[in-house]
Amino acid sequence: MEYMLLWRMLPLLALGASFLFLFYVQNYSSKLPHKECSLLPYQRYWIASKRIVTPQGVISGAVEIKEGKIVTIVKEEDRHWNSKEGHVVDYGEAVVMPGLIDMHAHLDDPGRADWEGFPSGTKAAAAGGITTLVDMPLNNFPSTMSQETLKLKIEAAKERIYVDVGFWGGLVPENAFNSSSLEGLLNAGALGLKSFMCPSGINDFPMTNINHIKEGLSVLAKYRRPLLVHAELQQDSESHLEIKEGSDDPRLYSTYLKTRPPSWEEAAIKELVTVTKDTRNGGPAEGAHLHIVHLSDSSSSLDLIKKAKSGGDSITVETCPHYLAFSAEEIQDGDTRFKCSPPIRDSANKEKLWEALLEGHIDVLSSDHSPTLPELKLLDDGNFLKAWGGISSLQFILPVTWSYGQKYGVTLEQLALWWSERPAKLAGLELKGAIAVGNHADIAIWEPEVEFDLNDGYTVYLKHPSISAYMGSKLSGRTLATFVRGNLVYKKEEHAPAACGVPILAR
Repeated sequence: MEYMLLWRMLPLLALGASFLFLFYVQNYSSKLPHKECSLLPYQRYWIASKRIVTPQGVISGAVEIKEGKIVTIVKEEDRHWNSKEGHVVDYGEAVVMPGLIDMHAHLDDPGRADWEGFPSGTKAAAAGGITTLVDMPLNNFPSTMSQETLKLKIEAAKERIYVDVGFWGGLVPENAFNSSSLEGLLNAGALGLKSFMCPSGINDFPMTNINHIKEGLSVLAKYRRPLLVHAELQQDSESHLEIKEGSDDPRLYSTYLKTRPPSWEEAAIKELVTVTKDTRNGGPAEGAHLHIVHLSDSSSSLDLIKKAKSGGDSITVETCPHYLAFSAEEIQDGDTRFKCSPPIRDSANKEKLWEALLEGHIDVLSSDHSPTLPELKLLDDGNFLKAWGGISSLQFILPVTWSYGQKYGVTLEQLALWWSERPAKLAGLELKGAIAVGNHADIAIWEPEVEFDLNDGYTVYLKHPSISAYMGSKLSGRTLATFVRGNLVYKKEEHAPAACGVPILAR
């Protein structure tokens, strides 16, 4: 069993090894007094707990932090750490875990900050134990497709982010065959590229075909960075395209589900694995990596990915909490909070997604936090065909994964693997993703056993909580505190006085 798990992880392990040099941090916070960046007035201190999640397992002990980095990790039996110099913050039975890394979030800043924005989005992230976000290149305006538009994104983030934020660039027809344009975007610090194989819904972010993707991989190979792909390919011959208002009720979720069948995902992935062969050792795109975002189909699409991995292709896949928490049968008529693409499928599909995640065939989790204005969700009208698609979830991904995962025996170590260690490797974040000596002190403190209701009495920092499909849920796993590079940026409904998160740029 251990051998099989190791074998399935080989593409990700190789990817991580190739990215060990990849990022640097524009450290704005060093210009501010420490007291403005942190709710804890120490630059050297210890965090103690009976449950500390490390790469070697869960230990009882303490972590020493100095000037933003982890410098010592000791077990409880090494009692001498109590006598060492430094303040001790004892969290008792609470879990001390590497901060979550959400590598798929839309913060819509600049240009559509009324949808979310850096301040509200990163405050929500901190309140949910997330210490690093990687922001998608669309839904902001203009979309991030060039060196110049990436600079706009970086400027918009400065002094307005409470956690660290990296950026994906966009691969679109306009730049796909222009290697100097793509190289300019990557040289400016994009951690990798993102493309769509179907209409994105954003006018200035058009869809790509397989030739564009192949060209993108060839450029990315020089930089050893990933290409993230929204893998749905419209099949014009299928009868679901005949759906029209009047013949099928647009308030029924089943009507929307017909418009994006699993065959769309299968068709896209079938094309993608024809070019991921180039990423094999000795191939023309060796060093590049293809990552499939938000997989919702647990059948044929997943089989294609498994086969490509076994052949040595550098390919990984993610799914999202909403595909693991919800099923199509449960979605009420007109409740457009649940509309997303690919869509949430039936309960049998959900069970198979859990199985694939637990067995290691799905590599990582991400939120795909995709907010908008409440009026664009058409909550009163309930028209699934016209409402904006996207699940608003950023603050809740840790308790959602934990709460719904209890049925399947999910462990703390698995949470750290899916939400911290593997995302760090995929995004090339060398000093993040694990509680390990030398890493950034990015740490989430939370209480797995504490239950809470997501209702009007629960403080939500997202700009538009009402559009979240999770509102009204009962969850387990309350966040107590979040540390970003040693700064205590959040504790018990309080954020640090200043937004001292920093932009993360590839070099």
